Order: sequence, then C-alpha cells, then structure tokens
Amino acid sequence: MVHFHCMTVPAQSFMSDTVDNSDTLQHSDELQKKVRTLPASPGIYQFRNASGSVIYVGKAKNLRSRVRSYFGNNTALSEKTRVLVNRITDVDVIMTSSEVEALILENNLIKELKPRYNINLKDDKTYPFLVITREPFPRLMITRQIKKNGDIFFGPYTEAGQLRSVLELISSVFQIRSCKLKLSDDTIRQKKFTVCLDYHIYKCKGPCEGFQTREAYNSMISEVILLLKGRTSGLVRSLTEQMHRDAEQLRFEEAAELKTQINGLKKYAERQKVATTDTVDRDVFGIAQEGDNACGIVFKIREGKLLGSQRMYFSNTEEELPEILLAKFLEKYYLETPDIIPREICTSHVLAEDEQEALQKLLCTRPENAGRTSGKVRFISPKRGEKAALLEMCEENARHLLREYLIEKQKRGELARQHPALTALAKFLRLQNLPRRIECFDNSHFQGSDYTASMVCFVNGKPKKSDYRRFRLKSFEGSDDYAAMREVLTRRYSGNLSDILPKPDLIVVDGGKGQVNTAAKVLAEAGLSMPVIGLAKRLEEIYLPEESDPFNLPKTSPALKLLQNLRDEAHRFAVTYHRSLRTSRTVTTSLTGIPGIGEKTAMLLLQTFGSTEQIAKASLEALKQAVGPKTAQAIHNHFQKAPKKH
Repeated sequence: MVHFHCMTVPAQSFMSDTVDNSDTLQHSDELQKKVRTLPASPGIYQFRNASGSVIYVGKAKNLRSRVRSYFGNNTALSEKTRVLVNRITDVDVIMTSSEVEALILENNLIKELKPRYNINLKDDKTYPFLVITREPFPRLMITRQIKKNGDIFFGPYTEAGQLRSVLELISSVFQIRSCKLKLSDDTIRQKKFTVCLDYHIYKCKGPCEGFQTREAYNSMISEVILLLKGRTSGLVRSLTEQMHRDAEQLRFEEAAELKTQINGLKKYAERQKVATTDTVDRDVFGIAQEGDNACGIVFKIREGKLLGSQRMYFSNTEEELPEILLAKFLEKYYLETPDIIPREICTSHVLAEDEQEALQKLLCTRPENAGRTSGKVRFISPKRGEKAALLEMCEENARHLLREYLIEKQKRGELARQHPALTALAKFLRLQNLPRRIECFDNSHFQGSDYTASMVCFVNGKPKKSDYRRFRLKSFEGSDDYAAMREVLTRRYSGNLSDILPKPDLIVVDGGKGQVNTAAKVLAEAGLSMPVIGLAKRLEEIYLPEESDPFNLPKTSPALKLLQNLRDEAHRFAVTYHRSLRTSRTVTTSLTGIPGIGEKTAMLLLQTFGSTEQIAKASLEALKQAVGPKTAQAIHNHFQKAPKKH
C-alpha cells in the first residue's frame, strides 16, 4: 500500500480578487517563506480560496519548484492563472513516492473535487465496451461500466456500426457461449446443465455438458482476445498452421471449421483501413481547440491498420496551450482506458520533457507492458511523411467533432451566443474558424528615428492587455515600413514569443498591399499558414495577400467596427511607446548631462515641472522641494551658466 504524507501551508488573504497587472503579485513575506519551505519531492498540491474550497489541483515532480513558480513573475502567467493565484488563501501538498503515484492521485482528486480552475475532461463512459469475463468458461458481453475485477475490457466503441461489425465477426467465427450459466468443472461433472438451441445450430460447442473441454474453450477465448487487440495477421497464420496439421492427420472436419474461421478473419481484415505501410502498433493523438472548449481524439493503429478511435471533450480551456491539453488527454486515456500499450505514440504537439517522463513511467506500470523487452514507448511529432498525414487526418477529425459538439451545446443553450462581429468577420473573410484571437500590428517613428512597433490582442472581440507586446526595432536604418513589419512579425512568430503566446486565428497589419504581402512572406518563411489581412487608413480598405485589388466592408458592419478598434488600439499603443522613448532620449541628452542627475531624477523633474524649459526657469527653492538641496543647486548652476536664447 502506498503511504502519502500531507502538509498544510496556510496563507494570508490577498488584497483583492481582481487581476493585478504589475510584474509580481503582492504576497505576504510569511506566505513566500512557507512556499520556499515546501519539500522538493514528487506529489500533488491543492490551492484553496478564502472559503476553504479547493480551486486547483496539480501534480509536480518537485513540489517546491512547481508551487513557487506561481508566486514569481506575473508576466509569465496567463490571465486565468493570475486570477487563480490572486484567490489562493491556503496550500495543501501531498507527497508521494513517485511521479506515477502523483499523476494517479491528481486524476482521482480532480474527478472527486472538480476544482474551478482545472481543465474539465468529459470521457466516453456513456459509450459501450466489450468485456471478456473472468470465469472458468468466459463470456463476451457489452457493458458501459469498467470494473477492476479481472475482466478484460476492449473499447470504448464510439460508433455503433463498428461495434456491430465486431460482434457479427466474433459470432460467425467463434462459438462462444451466450448463456448466463455458472459453469465450473464441478457443475459440468455433476451434469447440472443441458445444451440449448445454440449447440444445435452450431453457435456453441456445448461446454455445459462437457462436449468442449475447458482448455479448448479458453484457447478459443485467447484467439478472440488477439482479434480484439488487432492481431489478425498473427491469428490467421496460427489458425492456418493448425488447419494444415489437422488435414495431415485426416481430421478434415476440424480443418474445414478452421478454414471457415480463417475466411471470416480475412474478410474482417480487408475491411480495416490501412493507415501506414509499416506494421508498428501506435496511438495517434490530435487536438482541436476553440474558445473555452476543445476535443481530443486518438486513432488506435494496430499492425498498420486503423482499429478504431476514441474521443474526449474538454471545457474550461481558455488560454490553455494545446500541448497542455494534449498531455492531460494522454494521462486520462492511459489511466482509465484498458487497452494494449503501443510501441509508438504520435502527438500533434510536442509534449514537455517532464510530461513525457511521467507518461513513460505510467506506461511501464501497466500490466499490458509487463512482458515487453524493448524498453520505453517512443513519443514522436512527425512533420512530414505518412505519419504526419495521419496526424493531420486525426486533427481534422477532432476539428469536425468539436464543431458538432459546439453546435449541440448551442442548441441546448449551454454555449454563449457567438460575438456578432466575429461571425461577420469570419463570413466576409471566408475563414475556416471563428477569429476568436486576433493580433494587430502597427509601427511608429519620427523621421526614421526611434522606430517602434506594437502588437495588440483581442480575444472574443475584447482587448486582452496581458498579451499586448511592444517592440523597439533595430535591424535596419532610416525609414522602411516593410523592414519594420518584417522584423516585428519575425520576432513574434519565430522568436521566443512563439512559444509563450498562442497562435492567433487572424493577423491584421496596419497598411496596404505592400505591408500585407510582406507579412504573408514572413509567415510562409516561418512555415505558418495563418490568415492575414491589411487595413488601410484612408478608405478603410481591406487587402489580402497576393490580391491586387482591395475590398470594403459595409460601413454598418460590426466586423468593420471591430477591425477599426483593433487598428486604433494598435496605433495608440505604438505611439505611446514611441513618445516614451523620445522623452527618455530627450531626458538623457538634456538633463542627465548634469553631474549627479540620473534617469530617475530626470523623470521626477519632468513629472514635477512638465518640461526642461520649466525646469530651467524654476527657482532654487522650488527645485529644492522637488529633489533636495545639493541636486537642486547643481541644476540651478547648470541652467544659470547656459547661454540665454533670444
């Protein structure tokens, strides 16, 4: 039995429940000290709010390091995480002896507590499984509940047609009993049961009366298990060898029966879709995300053929990165789905190293992996070839299922109405997805000096200021708007920001044909295929890449109003930054040249007096009140010696 150790770290209440946009959220020294004393061992942590409710559960390889990361630099956290941290008033940790135990405990606690800020996963428990019972003479049944009692489960089967196909094949090839009799060696020996109609129509071989031995019956069950695991080719080879042996020994009736089974298996194998040219077992995971909802899907490939698929829906996913959602999907899938462990796992996004390591350890504990001699499961995220094409097909299915899921939620009134401006914009631009996240870029300069650029972000039609970014451009000299656009887009989508911020559904650049074509070229060089448009100021014309003529949106369209708001906000943000740089440069040249005056003192003087001219005119007494006697005397002497302007 695993023993867990629990400790509670009380916290001081925070100043408010609102989001703090400063670099670091304000926490008490006592709380920070207690967080620093957490153990550096694996385990799970629970954050509680002022009412004592658990609002988040997480796992960690190193509890101290992981929990401390929440209380550091605020700019590294998403908006949702900042809200979470602002509401923490208590921290519980449970130490475990391994990462796998932490992963299992985290999964159980999330299911039990349903914390407000955790991603919610809705699994396929409503879908049926096939189960082979743990009995002396096992039965094959359909169930919707998984019980850890030694039974062997296969599924879930998300498509009724697929389940019917499997059951028809098994009933036509294998003579498995359908009765509910409690068969054992003793009851058979005591002749307590007699054969039913199934025996006379060749649907059962009559184990209830001893017409079929327990060894022969369980050998047949082993063949059914191989079939359900996708091992059709190996099963066909084994049955073919047995058929030839029976024929050589003149047991023609048994050989004919095996031939019927082999033909049925071959027909079933022909209906399975060939996914890859190799015969490696692999699971392929893809994910699609829109707003606060997401859908994950896994393709189960066995011996190079698509055996089936399973889907899972997520909610509360706003601002979560796809690789985080994917890791949660894999954890839940391999914790709760009784299935064979593949040699290879393909994912649409690269998982973090610590997530891969935890999953590797989890997979090694699965009984299906016990007899394996080849070591670890291989994680890959192919970018080209047939595996990449398989991943793309997986993601396309996830996108399709998510669209259907959102439509159903909207019909049931569970989904908020779509933003009319986003819907109109998607329609006018013929976008595949609703542009929930839009990023807009603008440049600002003064005669080629102090070149700056801004990026503003709107999510669901509203500014998301935590994702705003500003850039000081230095890769070129003089006035060159195209070079400026190239630099800022390269830094956003090919630099460090590409790993920090999610990719937008639409990019808007302030400008016409030249700017939008430059933007499209930068994206193509980065291997990205995101929609981009240009919005020209003069006539509010919209430009598309490689299109010679612009077009206009109706003046009353909410889509145009949204684009104008984006463009104006980007312009305001760029100009504000540009002015601050010019002010800083002016301060550096005119005030910081005075002995003893640094940038902070210079800025204080400007805030107090308004301009360098007013500082020069100020009396010595006024200067002393602002910066002190010694510094005031130095400033007064400097401007008294300066030549007067006539």
